[in-house]
Amino acid sequence: MDPLTLRLARGSLVVVWLATALVSLIGGEGVALLASAGVPALWHAPLIISGAALDALLGLAMWHWHRPAVYAVSAAAMAVMTVAATMLLPGLWLDPLGRLLKNLPIAALLFILYRHARSE
Repeated sequence: MDPLTLRLARGSLVVVWLATALVSLIGGEGVALLASAGVPALWHAPLIISGAALDALLGLAMWHWHRPAVYAVSAAAMAVMTVAATMLLPGLWLDPLGRLLKNLPIAALLFILYRHARSE
């Protein structure tokens, strides 16, 4: 993979992780989603804060290190969050903005970056 393609792939995922962390903390959509899924209000803040922290950590790790472990952990975290969201709100797969569907190309990018990092 040429260096520019690699930087664009990594950079786009860093932006996704960091922006998701920020939006989770300042937007109210997370609370609305958890409430519509029937999650008790007592759990809203801890789930949103821990999810945002994980997103931020993954984004920062990906920004600083091109290592297979970073991509593997990111893929695992995304898979867990996708399964949880699917169980709570399966209709998100039909969302016209692709709230869950976007995870498919993200998974592909993570796989490509993982393989590239392993080959170095």
